[in-house]
Amino acid sequence: MILYLMRHANAGTIRENPVLDAKRGLIKEGKEQCMLMARVLGALKAPIDVIISSPLKRAMQTAQLVGTELGYEAKVEISPALGLNESYADFQKLLAKYADREGILVVGHNPSLFQFLGRLITGNGGAAIRMRKASIARVDMNHHPPRLQLLMDPRSARAIYASVAKSSRPKASRK
Repeated sequence: MILYLMRHANAGTIRENPVLDAKRGLIKEGKEQCMLMARVLGALKAPIDVIISSPLKRAMQTAQLVGTELGYEAKVEISPALGLNESYADFQKLLAKYADREGILVVGHNPSLFQFLGRLITGNGGAAIRMRKASIARVDMNHHPPRLQLLMDPRSARAIYASVAKSSRPKASRK
């Protein structure tokens, strides 16, 4: 299985009230990040069989926007195992439930998401991996320990797209 872990896109300023914070949606920049990162997944020909999101609004919006851009037609599944400060054991149960799938995209939050990633690839959580908003990590789960194959954030994706958009060949003169 190929596992794609994605941190939710930009949802603006954190609210102190946890109930209000859970309802915080994406801002314009966050929606743009979703489109960009969906194009990255599309360019990688990511085999996404299922998309699973945290129950918080910003994660669900991220999952839905990315899924729509990828042409994913099934319903985005919601799992409390991807919520704020969830346990690694619950995350492992979630992965076991979908072990027969070729590709899974999970959308969650820091700090749990980067802790899950660190534990997956080291076995003990010894890796400190920074995942900015809307970052995507690709992990090949068919190896032991699983292998991190890609970690990309919107800033890197924009830089790659900008360099590809520029032609590397000099323009021919027109006479």
